[in-house]
Amino acid sequence: MLKVTYVAHDGAARTVEAETGTSAMTAAVHNGIDGILGDCGGSCSCCTCHVYVAPEWREAVGPAGPGEDDLLSIRDDVAETSRLACQITLTPALDGLVLHMPEDQY
Repeated sequence: MLKVTYVAHDGAARTVEAETGTSAMTAAVHNGIDGILGDCGGSCSCCTCHVYVAPEWREAVGPAGPGEDDLLSIRDDVAETSRLACQITLTPALDGLVLHMPEDQY
């Protein structure tokens, strides 16, 4: 099991365990993380799982893909570290990952 920490816009953090191969969105939804809705079920067709990857994890997570970039471009709060949690597949290299959530998803 891997650990992922989700940090709310107010700084409250919650660490959950997730299985290798699941997405960061699935791990959040299955653990009742407020601020990660996953309305599209992980098909990369909405932005309700928008997160900011903690700077120290940015390289390990990697950049957004083309479809993901297109979706993120419609948001007003996109940053260089923005990703859709449904597109982050959890691997052993991401054990301890920290993701911050924007205020407007609450």
